[in-house]
Amino acid sequence: MPRKPSHIAPDWWDYTTLDSELIQHAAGLSERDLRQLSRPGFKVVMYDTLEDFYLAEALEYIHAWRQATADNPVGICGPIGPTEQLPLVARLVNELGLDLRHGHFWGMDEWYDPETGKEVPVSHPLSFERADRELCLHRIEEKLRLPEAHLHFPRADVAEYADSWDSGVRCAVMQGGQGDIKHWAFNDPVKRAGAYLDAPPSPAEYRALGTRIVELHPVTLAQNARTSGGGNITLVPKMAITVGPRETWLADKVSIWQAGTHDNPLGQRLTALMISKGLADSAVPMSLLADHPDVQFNYYRPGLGSCAVEMH
Repeated sequence: MPRKPSHIAPDWWDYTTLDSELIQHAAGLSERDLRQLSRPGFKVVMYDTLEDFYLAEALEYIHAWRQATADNPVGICGPIGPTEQLPLVARLVNELGLDLRHGHFWGMDEWYDPETGKEVPVSHPLSFERADRELCLHRIEEKLRLPEAHLHFPRADVAEYADSWDSGVRCAVMQGGQGDIKHWAFNDPVKRAGAYLDAPPSPAEYRALGTRIVELHPVTLAQNARTSGGGNITLVPKMAITVGPRETWLADKVSIWQAGTHDNPLGQRLTALMISKGLADSAVPMSLLADHPDVQFNYYRPGLGSCAVEMH
């Protein structure tokens, strides 16, 4: 029996093509149910305050960079959504006097401009590199900063960025948020076309994808307009460069941070359920982390919300 079409974008695969019973199961999960989804290789952690939430996220940078030595360079791959942890990272580094000369940082993704054939410049108002530099990297005291050569940002020519993952630098943790379309970075579901007209890529096919230029699902465009552009969707490029699953599986740990401002109550439950139960499906890219050996979902407890129907 063919899978149903998307409820929101018929030319695409996405979570609305899943079996309705699975979606309803996820919608019915309580906070207690979510906590009980932890299993070996997948941990669910709850935080009661945003201060604790973002401090814990910032501390992952510190824990990663503290491991770095001349003989064992170590880095972290960090997201733009969320961003609240970034100034905290810089403040912690400065207060601790942490020398980052052997540390590395990977940006997760960047917007792509098909008219120029290049990544957007740092002058672009939505530039992720600009946000990383202004909110964190340039706030670190000069004597403590990561060397410029240790900063790895995605480019339209993806080779240098992809090669940095195979250069002998260990990624201790890849952080991420979760988008409305259930992605990390810009690993969106694919279009319903060509070889994927009747079924999305197999989990193995999708996990083999590396850093690449991608076309973005319409929901992702709307989300970025909502969270970063004041709702002005005309600001949001339709394409981006993203770190791939291939690089993700090179990270020792994947840590996903959900404060309730990016994905909704259903999404926060659905991906945790699918990862816990090993239900990998590339229409829900985040679910593919079911096969990663060390994944942690971090939730701001009051941001979990409810899936109950309530008219507004």
